[in-house]
Amino acid sequence: MSTASETPVLDTLAAMTADSVERCGLAPDMLILTRIAALAASDAPPISYLAHIDPAVRAGLRAEQVQDVLVAVAPIVGTARVMTAAGNIAEALGIAVAVADAEIEAEG
Repeated sequence: MSTASETPVLDTLAAMTADSVERCGLAPDMLILTRIAALAASDAPPISYLAHIDPAVRAGLRAEQVQDVLVAVAPIVGTARVMTAAGNIAEALGIAVAVADAEIEAEG
């Protein structure tokens, strides 16, 4: 299968996400919190959380709300997955900060 894009996987994920958001009736903050719960349940890597940082900020989410989601899903997904999720979220935030710092440095 041939594709004109140089990033077919990212393009596909972006299209799937856009379609999901378009069809979902949840408020933006609830949508992101639901996705964070699903990421924790599926033992997602840091890059998956990284993709949700900007939408979470735009939706006005606070760290306490994300913590509440992890507390809520802990009895279902288990301690190990919740601890992994917390670590992966922290790593994703560190990556986001490093990227932002690099962009600021490049501009200045």
